[in-house]
This record gives sequence, structure tokens and C-alpha cells, in this order.
Amino acid sequence: MYVCSCFGVTEAQVKQHADDGACTPRQIASACKAGTDCGSCVRRIQAILGRGACPRQEAADQGRPVLTAVADLDVLDEAA
Repeated sequence: MYVCSCFGVTEAQVKQHADDGACTPRQIASACKAGTDCGSCVRRIQAILGRGACPRQEAADQGRPVLTAVADLDVLDEAA
């Protein structure tokens, strides 16, 4: 099922990016552009992310350093 029709991103792709460490809609956007055009999929992405655990959040909760190569996008602030 498509989550982002603007860029053809599926729910499976969003879940894969989340499994790879993307924990926020901004990080998903950085990984695959979903949510950066019309923004109508951002809430769906948030719902998908809310269903799973975030490996980096778990590390942060344990006081371990959390490093990421995924950049934040200001575009999602406007879309949300």
C-alpha cells in the first residue's frame, strides 16, 4: 500500500527505513522524500512510526551516544 503517492513510497519502505533507524517523519523524508511534497502522508508516516520501537531512542534512554547520518528537513514543519 502506498503511503506517499507523490514519490511512490510504500508502507513497507517506510517500515524498512524505520528498521534502519529513522524514527521521525523528518528522518523518513531524508531517507526517501516521503512527506516532502504535499505533506498529506505525514500523519500516516507518524502512525506507522508509532507502531514500532526506535533503536536510537532506546539507546538514548540507556544513556548511550546516538549518532545518525539522517539530516532534518525543515519542509516537514511546514507540511505538518
